[in-house]
Amino acid sequence: MSATKVIAVFDIGKTNKKILLFDKKMKVVHNSEQKFATTVDEDGFECDDIQLIQDWMIATLDSIVSERKFDIQGINFSTYGASLAYINKDGKLLTPIYNYLKEVNPDIQNELFRANGGIHEFCRRTASPALGLLLNSGIQALWLKTKKKELWSQVNHILHFPQYLSYILTGKVTSEPTSVGCHTFMWDFDNMQYHPWVKDEEVNLPDLVNNNTVYPAMIKGKEIKTGVGIHDSSASLVPYLENSNDKFILVSTGTWCISMNPYNDEPLTSDQLNNDCLCFLTPQKRQVKSSRLFMGYYHEKLIEKLNSYFGIEENYFKSLSYQPEMIKALKEKFGNKKVFFPNGINDFEKGIDKIDLSVFKDFDEAYTRLVMELTALSIDSINFIIPANDQTEVLYVSGGFARNSIYLCLLAEYFSSKKVFTSEIDNASALGAALVIADQLDGFDSSQIELIQDSKSIV
Repeated sequence: MSATKVIAVFDIGKTNKKILLFDKKMKVVHNSEQKFATTVDEDGFECDDIQLIQDWMIATLDSIVSERKFDIQGINFSTYGASLAYINKDGKLLTPIYNYLKEVNPDIQNELFRANGGIHEFCRRTASPALGLLLNSGIQALWLKTKKKELWSQVNHILHFPQYLSYILTGKVTSEPTSVGCHTFMWDFDNMQYHPWVKDEEVNLPDLVNNNTVYPAMIKGKEIKTGVGIHDSSASLVPYLENSNDKFILVSTGTWCISMNPYNDEPLTSDQLNNDCLCFLTPQKRQVKSSRLFMGYYHEKLIEKLNSYFGIEENYFKSLSYQPEMIKALKEKFGNKKVFFPNGINDFEKGIDKIDLSVFKDFDEAYTRLVMELTALSIDSINFIIPANDQTEVLYVSGGFARNSIYLCLLAEYFSSKKVFTSEIDNASALGAALVIADQLDGFDSSQIELIQDSKSIV
């Protein structure tokens, strides 16, 4: 019996590290997940232990090739963003993969703003909110240059995290659109190239290659075509870009609700930046205007409060469904008054203990009202990325809230001029990483794969 030909994808999240094997029909035929102990950087701040990840990655590939159950035709990588690897002249990693939640001196970014037209113009041009952490990966490079000069003097190449994992196997120094086009401060969206400050500050970034680029890697004597990697948020969009016949907005829900519109090419406004909007890039270097909302986090914290107050078991809320009469009654009772977010979302942590749940007769009523308010916030977030000349016809909703009938029905009611679908695509970021290199491999053809067939219309 011949081995199944597959694409191997390493999908590296902050918590879980996975390897998935996709067959020629882009179905997962193997999925293995690991959690690794973290380490700390030289300042004592927690970060991923990159050595553990590297060792696991190489050992896993060696094992798969040796077992011969699967015949790996291609390898690619999907990882979280805002993380850089610094390589010295001997090709070795100089530093840890610093945690993007690490805070650095705000003077570093403030000086960058002053030298480049001020905060509003700079953030607009780079389509990056000023996040105040290493989440803006350009700030990480400047931080290393100004605060750790001895290390900086040894830097020969700078790679984003997906490209570093590819480099481990191929030795190729690369950059690609999705990693530099994700709240990095490095990409000039007006001119679709690196921002001039990158060259001015001698931040040595490689020229961009396309995401379908592959290089040879030798694994246990077998040469395997290996991709340059892709940023996970952009990767999750790829299955829809490749297979949706309609222009769409993807609403990816989870702890963060990220709404992405690949058909809005207008520059970001100051108002959008102030409301947590940003832009990603597709593998084709096309702008994806996006907005973020901490919806899953708000939901989690408020469910805990509701369960405690009403004495309800942990997952009872999952049994509740859309009830039009209750929605109507709650609208009449509260109007536009916000029970759960009276002061908006900025003061959420301070205001959670002040929420008065006595205004509800039971859990069902309180939970329904909570989802009504969360949906209103989500609608506002989506509207930020819809231009006046809106071309989109479809909303795809993926993730946890795709199983919440109250949220879905309210969303479909508001966006009545669009078709609203729930999407059942699992492991979308890993699948996107496989798809971008599929056409470089014999027998793999992403254009013939129907991936939206499991979507369900919301009536």
